[in-house]
Amino acid sequence: MVTPALIGVDWGSTSLRAFLLDADGSVLQEHAAAKGASTLHGHPAFVAALDEVAGAWRRAQPALPLLACGMVGSQHGWLDVPYVRTAAGAADLAAKLAQPSDTALHIVPGVLCDDGKLPPDVMRGEETQIVGALAQHPQLADSCIVLPGTHSKWTHVAQGAIVRFATHMTGELYAVLRQHSVLGRLMPPEVTPDAQAFLRGVAAARDHGDLGLPHQLFAVRSLGVTAQLPHAALAEYLSGLLIGHELRAGLAWRAAHGLREQPLALVGAAPLCERYQLALGHFGQPAHLVLDNTAPAGLLALARAARLLS
Repeated sequence: MVTPALIGVDWGSTSLRAFLLDADGSVLQEHAAAKGASTLHGHPAFVAALDEVAGAWRRAQPALPLLACGMVGSQHGWLDVPYVRTAAGAADLAAKLAQPSDTALHIVPGVLCDDGKLPPDVMRGEETQIVGALAQHPQLADSCIVLPGTHSKWTHVAQGAIVRFATHMTGELYAVLRQHSVLGRLMPPEVTPDAQAFLRGVAAARDHGDLGLPHQLFAVRSLGVTAQLPHAALAEYLSGLLIGHELRAGLAWRAAHGLREQPLALVGAAPLCERYQLALGHFGQPAHLVLDNTAPAGLLALARAARLLS
């Protein structure tokens, strides 16, 4: 019989996922709830949400350690856990775990990148995914790891530690433009997959990105108004244009930090990583490795580094 070793929690702004993990990192059970950190207010609400997804496991095995990552540790979460400054490896993160009062829960800190030259950058949750990716694939100890999402992260990892990163608000910008701008008026409510339209947007950013994103965005409307793209394809063109601009900047950032010859990895939800891989291929620089959710592996590695496991 497999023995559980850890309850790991990936607690984002809008969602909550709990994993019952064994000592090898296998997910024995998983529970989820729409109880994101930004939707809850006050200590009792967080306690109740945690009990909803992990209470049965805790009552069955009260000695199991409990570790969470993500926005639960932000200013708008359960407990504001101070950031760890770069360079930050698993040991640095494990040394700064924090606990809400009167709970058994430990929360992973986020990471702050601030060199005093550029505006600061921060991450919460992605650091745990990176730790998990490194635990599963040690060859990424010196690499560029990209985590696509609402706020995509381009991360420079050296000697197993996060040394710098750059955030792109690609996913959020896509949602805002679709829902709250003139560009969305021509788009049907539902998005129809269209790889050709997506890659046309990627190519526009790749080949003519020097025209500037604000200028190129208006083409999403003008292509529809002039019937050069069907209305059903405009959302995919917009997605390609935004991701293309992110890749144009991100790949230049990667080269500027001497990472061109180091592995390039994608970590995140499979459909989104597939989209990024398609776009990277259009740039002639596909990722060497594409990984699904690595948060459970990261939580286990951090629990082990913090000596929470029996």
